[in-house]
Amino acid sequence: MKKPIFIFLTIFVSIILAGIYGVIHNQLSYSISEEYFTKFKFKQFGFVEYGLTTPRLTSGVIGFWSTWWFGLLAGLVGSLISVILFEISIFKKVIIGYIMRVFATTILFGFIGIIVGKLVLLNLNLNFSIPQEVVHKDNFTVAGSMHNFSYLGGLVGIIFGIIYQIKLKRNFQTVNNR
Repeated sequence: MKKPIFIFLTIFVSIILAGIYGVIHNQLSYSISEEYFTKFKFKQFGFVEYGLTTPRLTSGVIGFWSTWWFGLLAGLVGSLISVILFEISIFKKVIIGYIMRVFATTILFGFIGIIVGKLVLLNLNLNFSIPQEVVHKDNFTVAGSMHNFSYLGGLVGIIFGIIYQIKLKRNFQTVNNR
């Protein structure tokens, strides 16, 4: 297979994985705070105008919409670096390692966001811009923290993935120079 096909496939798979992550992530955060969606995210994404028949399904759709673009970014960065640094014969192994690092870090940071939300943010009594109609402000804060930390985790994951690729390239060079 040629490099452009690998780039396309990597980006496509990354978009799908990011979207699936977003759906699952939003189901978990919906369990933490329904109001985060019904009083914030649904308005933000324009679902209030359409009426809400199944809030969980709607939160899943929003999860996909919120994350597909990050898969595009991560897949593009990872695949371009891989095709520049490596021969096509090992590209598949390299890109799988990269993607695993990006998504593992994103998941880890999402859980860290829950912990930080509960143990730090709630104790600081910060005045976030939480809609006035929100009744369970603590849960809303934790869900928001989870969301923000997940995006941070994605960025950190891309950096870890790039570092992985560079180290792998150095290891291959060291072995080949012996």
